[in-house]
Amino acid sequence: MRRGSVLVPEGVQEETVVPMTTDGLGAWSRTPVLSLRQVTRRYRRVEALDAVDLDVHAREVVALVGDNGAGKSTLARVVAGVEQPDAGFVEMDGAPVTISSPGAAHALGIATVFQDPALCDNLSVVANLFLGRELRVRPGGPLDEERMVREARQILDDLTTGITSVHRTVNELSNGQRQAITIARAMITRPRVVVLDEPTAALSVVQTAEVLQLVTRLREMGLGVVLISHDLADVLAVADRVEVLRHGRNNGSFDAASSSQEEIVAAITGAPGARGRAFR
Repeated sequence: MRRGSVLVPEGVQEETVVPMTTDGLGAWSRTPVLSLRQVTRRYRRVEALDAVDLDVHAREVVALVGDNGAGKSTLARVVAGVEQPDAGFVEMDGAPVTISSPGAAHALGIATVFQDPALCDNLSVVANLFLGRELRVRPGGPLDEERMVREARQILDDLTTGITSVHRTVNELSNGQRQAITIARAMITRPRVVVLDEPTAALSVVQTAEVLQLVTRLREMGLGVVLISHDLADVLAVADRVEVLRHGRNNGSFDAASSSQEEIVAAITGAPGARGRAFR
């Protein structure tokens, strides 16, 4: 579905993509597109997630931060349907849902981009975008290459990636462009929520800036974005809200526009009294 020059994910309603309003305390006034409620994930005696809550609204970038072992990637796997919670539940638009597999996550409109891009270097950009989801002229028929090229160009244009040819092989691209392809591939399913797990890891300053522009663009397209990152400068550059995990538990919620790195670091490290201001 298209509004103006922007490709809007299927299922996103008109009221979903207008700017969010807040009350005087900064509490979001609408139903989140994705919510985690008291989600717990155990590995034998280790609780990787302990009663975690998280809300993500349309047209919002929520940064998820914490030290190594805080539970960030476990949460991403739960949302992606790779793992199932031992307790708690997930909601979409306020209604409980079961994310039993990655396919179920895609069907619900959730796309996850993990830290390893997992691209095929010897294939073209368009082939990577549709790898495993190739379009065909008819069921069981030949590949609809013309349509795949057309849709690949549209997605890359909508994301303003700067990649001019979908026929280039991936091994010709910079690391930043490779990450852009990974994010663009997630858009094939027309998601409503995109989870990005450390998308700027091991990138140069210029390449990091390119990826952060993509994150901003996803928000402009009306999506809810969960940005998992260790880099607080990146986080504060694009996030609307920062959620801190510590030892698998919620340990602070911060308005990115009015919070400092020092406040967030204090919550990450567990400094006394560092819990963030109410933001839900």
